[in-house]
Amino acid sequence: MCGIFGYIGNRQALPFLIEGLKKLEYRGYDSAGVATLDGKLIIKKQNGKIADLEILLQKEEIEGNIGLAHTRWATHGKPSTRNSHPHTDCTGQLALVHNGIIDNYLELKGDLAKEGHRFQSETDTEVIVHLIEKFYRGDLAQAVREAIGKIRGSFAIVVIHAQEPDKLIVARSRSPLVIGLDGGEAFVASDILALMKYTPRIIALGDNEIATVQPNRVRITDFEGKPKRRKPEFISWDPVSAEKGGFAHFMLKEIHEQPLAIRNTVAAYVEPKNLTIAFPDIKMTDKVLQQVNRVVFLACGTSWHAGLVGDYLVEQFVHIPAESEYGAEFRYKNPVIDSKTLVVAVSQSGETADTLAALEEAKKAGAKILAICNVKGSSMSRESDGQIYTMAGPEIGVASTKAFTTQLVVIYLLALYLGKLKGVLTDEVVGGRLAQLREIPEKIERLLQKEKQIAQLAEKYSHIENALYLGRGKGFPIALEGALKLKEISYIHAEGYPAGEMKHGPIALIDEKMPVVILAFPGRRYEKILGNIEEVKARGGIVIAIGSEDDTILPQRADEVFTIPRTTESLSSILAVVPLQLLAYYVALQRGCHVDQPRNLAKSVTVE
Repeated sequence: MCGIFGYIGNRQALPFLIEGLKKLEYRGYDSAGVATLDGKLIIKKQNGKIADLEILLQKEEIEGNIGLAHTRWATHGKPSTRNSHPHTDCTGQLALVHNGIIDNYLELKGDLAKEGHRFQSETDTEVIVHLIEKFYRGDLAQAVREAIGKIRGSFAIVVIHAQEPDKLIVARSRSPLVIGLDGGEAFVASDILALMKYTPRIIALGDNEIATVQPNRVRITDFEGKPKRRKPEFISWDPVSAEKGGFAHFMLKEIHEQPLAIRNTVAAYVEPKNLTIAFPDIKMTDKVLQQVNRVVFLACGTSWHAGLVGDYLVEQFVHIPAESEYGAEFRYKNPVIDSKTLVVAVSQSGETADTLAALEEAKKAGAKILAICNVKGSSMSRESDGQIYTMAGPEIGVASTKAFTTQLVVIYLLALYLGKLKGVLTDEVVGGRLAQLREIPEKIERLLQKEKQIAQLAEKYSHIENALYLGRGKGFPIALEGALKLKEISYIHAEGYPAGEMKHGPIALIDEKMPVVILAFPGRRYEKILGNIEEVKARGGIVIAIGSEDDTILPQRADEVFTIPRTTESLSSILAVVPLQLLAYYVALQRGCHVDQPRNLAKSVTVE
């Protein structure tokens, strides 16, 4: 969740450090700081935004060809300059930044305090600094190795020492860290996005690994000191794609990028002439997949909503049981899974801590693991038996948009693929479904041409403090997702419910101040949805309906109607979520909220 950046090379480190932090702003943070080495260690940090840190840095010249930087998202200790990173030891020669949580920090802190170590903050992080100081005997890498042997929890750390100014020491356990290489310079960061401008040559540090990073050399070992060989991967993301490109916010840009992202995702896995599906990165054989008798989706937040759509699709196309589990709850409920269970972990970053922990639990039980994520080389992709990458490109906005719709596309393709393997779907049926899927990008483009209508709706209802979202079938997960988007970025209390559950509680909230957003699409549930609309209207509620563009009944029943191009019920969720994304965006804009960096949220939740 915190942002980490480090540099070592032949140029001044500070400009790289500041720019690197700015690339990581989208992750969410409350303070920022830098440390450089130029004969001596210099640390500057500031509560607030990076701009506040820059003002502080203007007061004196900060030099050095090596340094590290950090944006903090508070876990232990309130947001303050004192608690911000980097932290240093009693000698003032060592600096460290950290992402993660140290579970046994209080015990370690007590022991270190008895030994005479003086603590300056309320953080768990400072314990690591003093442990390294305790074990330092002229070999920083060895001191880090001994220190991390004493701690329990999750961490990604970067360390520098005044007596060893030619290296960065980095280590990770269940928190992401990547290394970028470019000739005589090296970079480290908690996110590939921060490195895209400088180099496409990336090494993703593995779990429980430590590395010594120098300008022309990276040495990696496990925590016991056993060498690890790792070649850099070439990451093909275009740095320009991580810029706003003329849009007011990243979120709006990414909403508009959805047609291209979906086209790229479909093109990666669908052979256009024969309309067949192939997943090149799934290591499991078709024979193994044919034996799967249950699918469990593991995810958090928006990705969990994608998994919930997957429940419906797998049961519809494959005729085997499916369920979507919260990553944070899965491993605490004694899950019943075995070698014939296919566990599908879904995450934009591939680094979501709760989902990774749940994945580990599933592996112990013998389940087959498939990762759906957007980042090659992520922890989730490395820990799985196969990967399907969403071709969304970089997603900067904290509120996920194009990552979600490409997850829906991949899950749709997976359900068709399994249905074909199981003999439930014929080649003809799969080909027809794929032809319909290929029409979705153009239909989203048509939908986006009506963006002004959504903006007008947002202006009309931006004053509300509560909202209810209802859907049936595959519309229910989209109702959840629409409500989540509204609460994430506009801070309006919103709840998503299955429309059939409205009478079992939520109906008590409905009055003339409560807008109810209802997903109403043709199908066997359509008349039931119309009944829900009548029930809302009978209690004075405001109905905002999302329906098909050829629906002549809906405009007679609802207060507001936004229509989307007609498609099959199975694909309607991909189209329906787009106006809900736009509605949340424009409501937040009307309320003066920070769209790309909503309060208290982080893009990638890498701590439990």
